Amino acid sequence: MSKDLGKKEEELEQTLARQLELFKAESEDWLKIGGVVLVGGLIALAIVKTRGKRKDRKTEEALAVLEREGLLTKDIEKKLTERSSHSTFWPSMGQRLLILGLAFAKERFLPNLFTAETEDAKVEEES
Repeated sequence: MSKDLGKKEEELEQTLARQLELFKAESEDWLKIGGVVLVGGLIALAIVKTRGKRKDRKTEEALAVLEREGLLTKDIEKKLTERSSHSTFWPSMGQRLLILGLAFAKERFLPNLFTAETEDAKVEEES
């Protein structure tokens, strides 16, 4: 009886060690993907910020010119400084990232979904 328990203990320890190794390997992949997404988001944010500053600078210059010429009215100033409600870069970027993430998950996890169960079943049959 004690031999069976000792053998079962060794098998459980080996299984746990394999699961921890697998978890470490998969978490490295997720960290890499997360890092790439984070860097991409920071780059996109920097691009959007610099473009916004450029547009604001041009608007301020146009307002200054109109004021010097005496053509600046409240209506014109409102139209120039008001933000437009047109579509922006972020919604399309979010949609693309969602589709990319779904495609990656499909390729990465769907084929392994059913094979992992068979390996677990083999280990249980052996014990």
